[in-house]
Amino acid sequence: MSALRDALRELPEAVFADLLESEDQYLLVLDLPGVTADTVDIAVEKGRLVVEARREKSLPPEFRYVRENRSLFLDAELPLPPDATGAGAEATVDRGVLELRLPKRDSAPQRSIPISDKDT
Repeated sequence: MSALRDALRELPEAVFADLLESEDQYLLVLDLPGVTADTVDIAVEKGRLVVEARREKSLPPEFRYVRENRSLFLDAELPLPPDATGAGAEATVDRGVLELRLPKRDSAPQRSIPISDKDT
């Protein structure tokens, strides 16, 4: 999980992130002002969480930019904790706050392994 924690520190300064953990899942909370469910895409690829978000800004026609610091895009690839899985993951966006719940992999269920004699 330290790789994910380190990667979160590398996000742009305008993106605030919290990582929480329970017995059966992780909760990643990203503040992405101006982002909606229609302007963010999330995928799990090869053990990495890929987040692509864009903020839509409308510029009144009578104005022009003197200075523009608010980023329009976030493209981030974050390593998943080793025990996290994208299967069954859920995400919501509410007023620019993205909450992503990543289930932990179930430990392998215990089961008996059949043993037979080689001679039979």
